Amino acid sequence: MDLFGDLPEPERSPRPAAGKEAQKGSLLFDGLPPASSADSGSGGPLLFDDLPPASSGDAGSLDASPSQTGKNEGKGAKRKTSEEEKNGSEELVEKKVCKASSAIFGLKGYVAERKGEREEMQDAHVILNDITEECRPPSSLITRVSYFAVFDGHGGIRASKFAAQNLHQNLIRKFPKGDVISVEKTVKRCLLDTFKHTDEEFLKQASSQKPAWKDGSTATCVLAVDNTLYIANLGDSRAILCRYNEESQKHAALSLSKEHNPTQYEERMRIQKAGGNVRDGRVLGVLEVSRSIGDGQYKRCGVTSVPDIRRCQLTPNDRFILLACDGLFKVFTPEEAVHFILSCLEDEKIQSREGKPAVDARYEAACNRLATKAVQRGSADNVTVMVVRIGR
Repeated sequence: MDLFGDLPEPERSPRPAAGKEAQKGSLLFDGLPPASSADSGSGGPLLFDDLPPASSGDAGSLDASPSQTGKNEGKGAKRKTSEEEKNGSEELVEKKVCKASSAIFGLKGYVAERKGEREEMQDAHVILNDITEECRPPSSLITRVSYFAVFDGHGGIRASKFAAQNLHQNLIRKFPKGDVISVEKTVKRCLLDTFKHTDEEFLKQASSQKPAWKDGSTATCVLAVDNTLYIANLGDSRAILCRYNEESQKHAALSLSKEHNPTQYEERMRIQKAGGNVRDGRVLGVLEVSRSIGDGQYKRCGVTSVPDIRRCQLTPNDRFILLACDGLFKVFTPEEAVHFILSCLEDEKIQSREGKPAVDARYEAACNRLATKAVQRGSADNVTVMVVRIGR
């Protein structure tokens, strides 16, 4: 992710240009918008929490005409309170999901990456299908913990590599071990503390070097606690859920994360309040994400490591989760990417090898084909594609 290249044109899309979405006038308990819609708008009355029931409207239906890649996304956002800025913006909406299954859905991750036209691969990723034993959660409340993450580095590989090596380790150490009053609040606090601690650790190491490291990284992490997903995000990588809609009988691409760039109102206000400025869509005219791990030279200008945290209850209609850096979304809309993956999963020509289950072969092929197609479509950035299969 090249965040320090040539400056973008002033009128370019808020989506980052080189390297690495609320609804308008929606009702209080409306469903989440499709992944291609603006994630934070001037008219939205709330920040979303739980995803809509699987039988809700067909927003984001894959049969609809896909929006043009590169359309303006993530424009604007309502002003946050100081408490939200301090603690992140976990959505506090009354649950309205279809009845959850008592069985725990199995999760398994697959990944593919391409360097593209970059000189080096600055992305990093982590797949931990089951870290229950390591987390040692209270058995009476939690039976399974999984963790999946992608990191899109800029200015070097050190921040993304450090986050991939250390963020989940810090999470495991901070994960609640005894009985807790509220699992959701405790997990949220755990994630906020984990991101803060990981960033501080990296900045301390970076500042001790001569010359000081200037690397930074986005972070998109999915923490699965039983059948509840907690999605923590910094920057412009994205997490998308593929959910089957029973009413429309179509698959929908639902956004699980919120992108952060300096052109968004709440991000720009924070940066200006800290004494920084936004020029040509970038912090100080240079950095095109407004939240990250690392980027020590911009932390005094309002760039923060406080993630947005969203919560999503898995349902029997959920097919998979897509996590990817912006190298993919420069040339694929979320709907296009989900449709592409679904097509691969239905391709009976994909053969399993050496006794590997056919479902594994198809998910691996989906990741590889999507990453390759992104490069072929002209994405000059690093491309990382992670797909997490959801099943019983």
